Amino acid sequence: MAHSHSKLVTAPAFPRRQLLQLGGLLVATAALPRTSRAASASVSDQVKALTFDVFGTVVDWRASIIREGQLLAASKGFDVDWAMFADRWRSGYGPAMNKVRTGELPWTKIDDLHRMILNDLVVEFGINGLTESELDHFNRAWHRLAPWPDTVAGLHRLKSKYVITTLSNGNVSLLTNMAKNAGLPWDAILSAELAGHYKPDPETYLKAAELLGLRPEEVMMVAAHPSDLRAAAVTGLRTAYVIRPLERGPGRPVDMNTKGEFDYTAMDFIDLAHQLGA
Repeated sequence: MAHSHSKLVTAPAFPRRQLLQLGGLLVATAALPRTSRAASASVSDQVKALTFDVFGTVVDWRASIIREGQLLAASKGFDVDWAMFADRWRSGYGPAMNKVRTGELPWTKIDDLHRMILNDLVVEFGINGLTESELDHFNRAWHRLAPWPDTVAGLHRLKSKYVITTLSNGNVSLLTNMAKNAGLPWDAILSAELAGHYKPDPETYLKAAELLGLRPEEVMMVAAHPSDLRAAAVTGLRTAYVIRPLERGPGRPVDMNTKGEFDYTAMDFIDLAHQLGA
């Protein structure tokens, strides 16, 4: 399987192709690669379980964190650019996990990494006077993230044919609370926490297949992040790329997988279910 980076494109690159309005963004549907029907059927029938990235793929973390900040501001009177705050909180996620990877920190769950980042951000943004209880509640905003509009219905369709489970860097309690809050119908909650390795370490993907009692090629990783899918593919997992153009806010370039790098490319979970025959 190829591992070259897909070209970043936006709708204007396809002026003569059919365009689809999606979340305020025009995307060229004609540019999406389509696997042949025979090949597609072979892959979808071989796969027995779908593992899902969660932050950005299943839930809209950015809009959810902005909303939580606005609720906090309404009760406390803070004047904060919550979109910038959300982006800064998320941008601290990768470097914090790298500290675990390199041994600078022992294994530390995402809840605690989020709190470390938050402790710095409340100083940076001048968010003063919060009690420990209030800070803890705000940190647990990541447990309350809202799903994308297609998520719940799409997961139910996919669940009718496959075992569906999380495969997220989020810790088990975070993912469990999120599922309870958002009505996500998982068959199981799998997490990097169970492997003691954060994605994209190969141990995370292989541990998921092992825990499901399946061979890697019987598991399909579903994600909105090409880097996650590339790492999964190296371990033998199948891959499904779900395009979430608003995950990091409006106006960002969107990777359309124009080179057909992944087994499936879908506009949302309903589209993916249709392609997989679920």
